[in-house]
Amino acid sequence: MVAFAFESSQNRVQPCCALLPHLCPRVACVSAIPLLSSWALDALILCKAGSVAVVLLLYGQLKEFYLKQGYRIETGQDPQHVIQLLENELYKFNSSKIDRHDGRLFSRVVRDQNGSIIAGIAGWTWAGACEITQLWVSQSARNEGVGKGLLEAAEEEATGAKCNTILVRTYSFQAPSFYEKYGYRIEQVVENFPSGHRYYTLTKRLR
Repeated sequence: MVAFAFESSQNRVQPCCALLPHLCPRVACVSAIPLLSSWALDALILCKAGSVAVVLLLYGQLKEFYLKQGYRIETGQDPQHVIQLLENELYKFNSSKIDRHDGRLFSRVVRDQNGSIIAGIAGWTWAGACEITQLWVSQSARNEGVGKGLLEAAEEEATGAKCNTILVRTYSFQAPSFYEKYGYRIEQVVENFPSGHRYYTLTKRLR
């Protein structure tokens, strides 16, 4: 393994790559990495088995850094707002790519005699597809058919939107067997996500 160092100069990383083609013949050149930061930076290129990995070692408590002149990565102060912004922008992009602009969110809730919400389901429909993103039933209302009723309501929503398939994700400690009972098929299982458990993706064909 060969280690090749970069050095920091004028707050930018300047590659010391004169010998790099000799050390790693498959690498022709290395571009300077703009990094506007007051913290010291070393970068190493580790060459092993014909592959190249760039490892950046940052010293100090680096809270934000620039990718380009005037661009920076920083911590979002309101994650929920950021998530909504990203969802909106991704929807615009995806819709423009396939020329489908029929996306809708849906939700159903169940209330008890006091008006309190004891269960609910939510998701979206778009371009002939439906995803159930949340399904929750309070402990006091379980095993009473509430979950089944909500699932049927979501399927009615999907059918009304002319969806072909419904997709849902669930953990092994939640309800994969519940969905299988009502016709959902396991498409993927991710082991140890979270550690010691499984993460399931299931689908059901509607038409």
